[in-house]
Order: sequence, then C-alpha cells, then structure tokens
Amino acid sequence: MKNLKYLLTLILAFVFITNTAQKKQQKIDSIGEPKTFITNHAITNGGQKVTYKAIASETYLKDKNNAPVASIWSVAYIKQGVTDQKTRPVTFVFNGGPGSASMWLHMGLFGPEVVKVDSDAKEDDGAAPYNLQTNTSGIFDITDLVFIDPVGTGYSKVVGKGKTEDYWGLNEDARSIAKFIRQWVTENNRWFSPKYLAGESFGTTRAVAVASTLEGGGQNMALNGLILISQALDYAGSTSTHDNITSYITYLPSMAATAWYHKKAGQGKTLENFLEESREFAYNQYAPILYKGSLISDEERNTTAEKLSYFTGLDKDYIIKSNLRILMHRFQKNLLAEEGLALGRLDGRFMGDEVDKVSEGPHLGDASSYQISSAYTAALNYYFAEKLNIKMDRPYLTSNSEIGRKWNWRTVPKGAYWEPTPVSVSRKLAETMKRNTKMQVMVASGYYDLICPFFDAEFTFSRNGIDYSKITMKYYEGGHMMYTHEPDFEKLLKDIREFMLN
Repeated sequence: MKNLKYLLTLILAFVFITNTAQKKQQKIDSIGEPKTFITNHAITNGGQKVTYKAIASETYLKDKNNAPVASIWSVAYIKQGVTDQKTRPVTFVFNGGPGSASMWLHMGLFGPEVVKVDSDAKEDDGAAPYNLQTNTSGIFDITDLVFIDPVGTGYSKVVGKGKTEDYWGLNEDARSIAKFIRQWVTENNRWFSPKYLAGESFGTTRAVAVASTLEGGGQNMALNGLILISQALDYAGSTSTHDNITSYITYLPSMAATAWYHKKAGQGKTLENFLEESREFAYNQYAPILYKGSLISDEERNTTAEKLSYFTGLDKDYIIKSNLRILMHRFQKNLLAEEGLALGRLDGRFMGDEVDKVSEGPHLGDASSYQISSAYTAALNYYFAEKLNIKMDRPYLTSNSEIGRKWNWRTVPKGAYWEPTPVSVSRKLAETMKRNTKMQVMVASGYYDLICPFFDAEFTFSRNGIDYSKITMKYYEGGHMMYTHEPDFEKLLKDIREFMLN
C-alpha cells in the first residue's frame, strides 16, 4: 500500500510538472520569437557610396527572471565593410510625444528615403499620391543610424507579464530606452563606437534622461553627443497656460517671428533684427512688468500694450483686455482672424481654414500636423513594405494618445512625497555634462515653432548650471519640424554633419 501511495504521488508530481512546463511553453509560444527583416542597400551621401544593411527587428526586454516583458521595434542601418568600430559612430534616434513613433525623423530627415511635403506650408498634402525621394543629403557616410520606437508606439508593445505602467513615465521610459541601447550595443559589439542620441520635442527630454540613466546601472555608457531638435528640457518655457510668467516671456519672440512671416509686424526689418528687438524687450521690459502684476501704472500698462501690439500684430485693445498676457492658442486664432484662418502650433507658417471663425483657439486641430501627417504615415507604410520587406501582424502606430493620458511625470517612486512642478531635465543635463566632459550638445530651433519656442532654448541653456561653451545653437526658418522647409532640411543635415565631425 505504501508503495502504491508513493507511486501515485510520483505520478501526480509528474503530471503537475508536465502541465506547468506546458503552460510555460505555451506562454513562450504565444509571445513568439522576435521578428527580424534584413535587406541590403546602397546610397551616396557626402560624396561617398555607402553599402549598408537595413535591420528592422523586434528586441525583447526581459525581467529579472529572464522572461520577455516588452518588445522594442527598431530599424538599424549599418554600413558594411567597417573593420574598426572606433571610426564608425552610431546614432540612436527617436521622436517625442510622449506617444510618438520615430516616423517623423525617419521619414522626414535621417532615413535613406524621405517624404517631401510643400516646403512653403501653403498646400495641404491631403490624399495620395505622395512624393518619396532618396535622401542624397543624408549622413550615412559618417554614422550608422538606429531608429527606436518606445513601448506603445510603432510596432513596440508589452509582452508576457509586461505592464505599460512600467514604460509609460519619464523615468520608466528612460530606463527602457537605456536598456535597449545597452542591449543593442552589446549584441552588435559597438562599445568602442562613438555614440550619439538624436531626439525631437519630448524626444529631447528623453535624450537627456537616457544620457543620465546610461551613467548608472552598473554599465556606465558615456555618450559623445546629443542632437536636440526643438528642445523641451524645461516645460515652464514651453507650456502656455494662465499665470505661467516664464511662458509669456519665452513665447513672445516666436509670436513676433510668426507675425513677421505673415506680414503683420516688423515689416521693413530683417527677421533677425526684429527678433533681437523682441529678445531685448522680453528680458528688459516685459519680464519686470509681468512680475509687478497689478502694481504697474496705467502708463506702464499702455506702453507695454503698444509694444506687444508692435511685436505680435495683435490689436492693442485686445492685448489690454488680455491683461498683457497672450496665451498661444489665442494668438493662433487671432493673428489672421480677419481672413478666417488659424495658425498651426508646430509651425506658425501653416494656416487652417476654420469652420468656427470665433472659437477661442483652433478647433480643427493643428494645421501644421493634419496637413502633412497622412503623407508621412503613407510614406512609412509604403517604404516598410516595398523597400524593407517588413510584414507584421499589427498596424504601425505612428502615435498613441493613450500614452499621453496615462503618462507618469513623477520623478520619485510611488509613496514618496512629491509636489508637482513643471517637468525639467535641465539640471540633469548639466550634471551629466560635468561628469562626461567630452559630451557635446547641438540644439536646433525653428523660429516659427509655437510649441517649443527658440527663445526658451536660449532661456534654458543659459541657466541650470549648463556649460554653455559646449552647446551649439542653430536656428532655422521653419517650425517644430523645420526639415519640412526644404532649405532648412538641407541646412539641418549640414549642421548635424559639421557637429558630429568637429
């Protein structure tokens, strides 16, 4: 009888172990192996023919038990025939949001093929067909490129027991991207390669956070440089809300630039001279008035309103009724109100014909986004299928609004005391630059960017302990995505080339 009980116990244990193993295997099988698509290409950049391999792939990030919890989608372009990795940099590229895939920089600036939209922002690209061209001005001759889509964007997603809350946050996002970069560098044996990060908008916030994160974790990785396109390091200067004094100051020169562009202000002056006037006024006259608040005299109020009207092209009486404080969405709606047009936010050159002519702000959305996004989306899907032979079982999410709604901006763990403040990674950048004295930073700003203003870049980088001698500031007569303006597309790539080669 004892032998029979012992035998039954062994059988039950065997069945339990077998079922458990089968369930684990089913779990692994349900996740599947990460997909990879490899194609070979050639392009001429910088007067040099570059033969390269395009590797579009999923990379699994794993937990402490070595189980996959997230799948990161990336597209890497690797030059063939390189024998010494020390001479071949690699640049990791991402966009912003949070919630945006890398499509914009991939198909708009850095990729081997780029989509072309109306350079002068006068035509809506609307429906197909669209214009895809070989990027003969690219930088493939001087760097490999790796485009990264954070979790929830592109084809990237959580898998297995992964949870989006582990990735949708300022610190969480930085940790996951840093983990991916370390993993990619290790798998491709690129630890000795010069390394750069290139980000746009929130992607610049991410770049600074990732640069800092890469210093820790027991695998210190020092970067050679950051390329910050339409920087957003301190959100006090890029958030237009009531009572945010910083934003009234930082947005004013961008309003002046946009009013100048639409011939509502500054006529007879060069753009540069007019903007220098606006800088001087913002710092030396407007800022003190804002800080004095209701303590200003009637004469000061009247004089300030006249100057604001001079710079913005808005009616003086409207400015007085606005208490000398102009919110950006109101400026977008009012500058061309007589024509029934609203300005774009990402790029003030764009104009949208609104149905509701008297709404407080643009009610159709951002004209500089909805007039070009379909072209970018179509170009990427065509390029992936036709040129990279990518076949996936799910749509490529160019953006994901759910991420923004659920994003965790806290900089401390749950349970720790935290008083909400505007997001800022500025001091984090200063500290990283002090520890890594070789790291250089390039900042690219568009004059007509009405969401991440160029004056905010100047305001941010002149403070926070940042070593300004290591900052390269560049300006463009475009907006947030200045590369949609063809002259700036060429200039930006030229500036990046010079930055990386110096």
